[in-house]
Amino acid sequence: MLISTIKKITIASSLSLLAGSAMAGYDFEVGDDAKVTFGGYLKVDARYVSGDVGYRDFWIGTGAAQQDSSSQFRIFANETRFNTKYVHGDVMGFIEMDFLGGGGNQVVSNSAKPRLRHAFIKYKDLTVGQTWTTFMNTSAIPETADFAGATVGLAFIRQGQIRYNMGNFQVSIENPESVGGDTANDNLPDFVGRYNFKADWGNVSIAALGRRLNTTTGKSETALGGSIAGRIKTFGKDDFRFQFHQGEVGRYVGIGAAQDLVGDKVESTTSYLAAYRHYWTDTLRSTVLYGRVETDINEADRSQWSVNLFQNLTPALAVGFEIGNFAIHDQDVDSSYAQLSMRYAL
Repeated sequence: MLISTIKKITIASSLSLLAGSAMAGYDFEVGDDAKVTFGGYLKVDARYVSGDVGYRDFWIGTGAAQQDSSSQFRIFANETRFNTKYVHGDVMGFIEMDFLGGGGNQVVSNSAKPRLRHAFIKYKDLTVGQTWTTFMNTSAIPETADFAGATVGLAFIRQGQIRYNMGNFQVSIENPESVGGDTANDNLPDFVGRYNFKADWGNVSIAALGRRLNTTTGKSETALGGSIAGRIKTFGKDDFRFQFHQGEVGRYVGIGAAQDLVGDKVESTTSYLAAYRHYWTDTLRSTVLYGRVETDINEADRSQWSVNLFQNLTPALAVGFEIGNFAIHDQDVDSSYAQLSMRYAL
């Protein structure tokens, strides 16, 4: 096997969450029309959280409200990830893992278990396996130090699926699951349809979600929801990213903020995210963002805002600093945070 050139790919690809510095892939030619690529990145975070929402390494749509305010500081590298892609003609296989699978402790070795992120096969327009839900527009995820950033406003799910692309239209059947329901009787997949508008100005996607949810009392309910999301180029290298999700989207948005079912009722959710990234120079940039999620039955109301500054020290090495706040408005608690990150693309 001969190592070819290091191939640069953008962080805004469908296999990545972060944007900014380039990710590199090491390509190995393994025969006629066949290639193996190894990639990923190393990421180290120093994070300080202070307030009456309990510390988390990254915010999700829920948190532990505390009676008294507390402060905590941590340094960790669990977001580090590795991936391997194998391409042979029209067939591509991709697998990726990181180290957010739990385990270990902070006393001695701080060992962390690897976890499966992606494992899928793509043949021409067919994708089969575990990857981002078709309901999700990954290009609309902002660049942040906090993992994913304002997850309260994101569609954010990885799961097993069968997806077919027809030009700009995508349709998929995906693994069913419900929060608050009887998952033992989930006998129909979730259905997702999505249309992508793409041009020199950026992209916008419109997606629809349909599910059959089973209650714990033996009833079945239909859940429907929609999404519009995109990334719009503005001035120079700047861009505006947005997401808006409405309906009975449940677990598909907010990461823990909403339930699919509350008793025999389907919970309705509204979530949104807006983020603007400005380039001060070719390598120095900032993102300011705000995200929020609200539900109708449990009356969950969560938000997050942040502002950051990222600089590429080399094409593969980026350092960033971010401040922000996560609030659980329905419990009248919040915590502020500051985070310093360094990431080296392999």
